[in-house]
Amino acid sequence: METVLSSATRQVSIGGQNPFCIIGERINPTGRKVFQEQLRNGDLSRIEVDVAEQVAGGAMMLDVNMGAPLCDEAELMTRAVTLIESQCDLPLCLDSSIIEVLEAGLAAYHGKALVNSVTAEDERLDAILPLVARHGAAVIALPNDEEEIPEEPARRLELARKIVDVATARYGIPLEDVVFDPLAMPVGADTTLVLRTLETIALLRDELGVNMTLGASNVSFGMPDRGAIGAAFLPMAIASGLTSAIMDARSAQLVQAVKAADLLTDRDPWGAQWIAAHRARQAATAS
Repeated sequence: METVLSSATRQVSIGGQNPFCIIGERINPTGRKVFQEQLRNGDLSRIEVDVAEQVAGGAMMLDVNMGAPLCDEAELMTRAVTLIESQCDLPLCLDSSIIEVLEAGLAAYHGKALVNSVTAEDERLDAILPLVARHGAAVIALPNDEEEIPEEPARRLELARKIVDVATARYGIPLEDVVFDPLAMPVGADTTLVLRTLETIALLRDELGVNMTLGASNVSFGMPDRGAIGAAFLPMAIASGLTSAIMDARSAQLVQAVKAADLLTDRDPWGAQWIAAHRARQAATAS
């Protein structure tokens, strides 16, 4: 099963035998005080730097979140989408918990976007899925509801089935356009949590056959040497069935881990991309 996203001029497919999809996480003001202040002043210039760095690092899509406090997030999302489209041709993942912001971003976007995100809560399903269907977008779905973020993978699968039923039967959204987040929790809080995430990934792959994504940095939150943790986790998740991640595309350590996993899972036939990337690094060092 492939999830096809697009900009005005470029398509990216998640899943199938395609390479793992790297979704750049950087265009997000969370934890970035200077960027937040710039956005409050209407200054989007930092986005141009973030776009350039992530494209250079190997991003295949870009996540866009304009959730800075005391800002008109809908206006910022509209401006950010327009600016990013002028800077690169990568498809976008529009990231907000506010319906009006998602609506503004989808209205401004030229292509098929990925909407981040919807949960199994009835109110959220009935608010976000019609928007996704109307704009012909795809959506990231989280298997939690009003009552809980389930610890048990079997319960996450149960909620995932509910989302699939509502999305496909009630709103006519194709199954391939529902991309699940298996709920990556920080290993620093409980060292069993990542194992449950990996089990959830395998269940969603085997039972529903869906594509998946997650916030890769969530796993290492609060821990030292976060890059090493992420570089170990991502190949494990890919082997379990993960097909994309919202991650730091500027990190050579993480990107190389993903590309090595592509090679080892036969998503890089004959190692062509791995070898080409190695030669490019050699040429850059020599110059």
